[in-house]
Amino acid sequence: MKRRSLLTVASAATVMTLGGVGYAAHRRSKNPYYEGPRSENFDGLRFHSPEQGADKNLSEVIRWQLTREGERWPTHFPSPFPADKPPERVDTLRVVLIGHASYLVQVAGRNILIDPVFAKRASPLRFAGPKRVNPPGIAYADLPPIDAVLITHNHYDHLEGPTVARLWQDHQPTIVAPLGNDAILRGYDDSMVVETRNWGEAVDLGGGLAVHLTPANHWSARGVNDRRMALWCAFVLTSEQGVHYHVGDTGLGDGAIFRAIAERFGPPRLATLPIGAYEPRWFMQPQHMNPEDAVTALRLLGAAQALGHHWGTFRLTDEGIERPAEALDAALDAAGLPRERFLALRPGQVWMPG
Repeated sequence: MKRRSLLTVASAATVMTLGGVGYAAHRRSKNPYYEGPRSENFDGLRFHSPEQGADKNLSEVIRWQLTREGERWPTHFPSPFPADKPPERVDTLRVVLIGHASYLVQVAGRNILIDPVFAKRASPLRFAGPKRVNPPGIAYADLPPIDAVLITHNHYDHLEGPTVARLWQDHQPTIVAPLGNDAILRGYDDSMVVETRNWGEAVDLGGGLAVHLTPANHWSARGVNDRRMALWCAFVLTSEQGVHYHVGDTGLGDGAIFRAIAERFGPPRLATLPIGAYEPRWFMQPQHMNPEDAVTALRLLGAAQALGHHWGTFRLTDEGIERPAEALDAALDAAGLPRERFLALRPGQVWMPG
């Protein structure tokens, strides 16, 4: 394949990973994933967020791709932390970044994977699209017994079907996802059982641990004409270890979604928040926070500790590979907050409460 053609395919795969080609959704009159009554966040065909702006159109997608002036990424960006070999169980709280937005959370004797992606590419294509620049912070073979898998939304950098199917076969975990994502997941293994919920609903994971689905300012798309046809969410984990608020992707908006978390659950003990994939701002701002936005979210939540993800593993947007961590430190300094209160995690890095 010629270099120009390969670059075109790779660029298209990157846009697909982000769901950015969903401009064609209006052509579809039937939702392939979900059938249900109209509700506060579902119009009978598509879901919408509290601050749903206009969907990006084809001309805006093309404008971004034709005018990209992003910083180059290195081919390899190894983590300074060795691959973690987690214990089988933890009674307290232990959090490890696997990479990008994938976590292992060990809490209250339960092992939970969030948005597990172990593939070499976050892409619908095996030969093109965003390629991993560091290995997973936990090797798949070193995972402990997995009790639950949480999926925030269906973009390819968050929902990797083959890995979830493998986890289902190996561990039979409770799989929790927003409405409509069960149809996508069962396409990878039709025996898979998926607990789907709407915002405001919860799943009991046992042992005094529950997971609550809450809104995020984002969207979904798996292909070229299914934009917002499966729901997306953030998660709140509640247990004797306190409140852990996790966001896969979101825009800051007016901050209402963060204030609502603090009002409903109290200030979280831990917030895991995205800090990357934010340039160019004219395109990304409605759905992706930058580090300054993430610090604002931390303050609105009143969280005791924050951990940053969604950076440094897959190149999705235009900022340089180290810019999110640098910008996070600058934003914390400007806000008068200690840098250790909000850490930009690297794969294999372990956080436990002091």
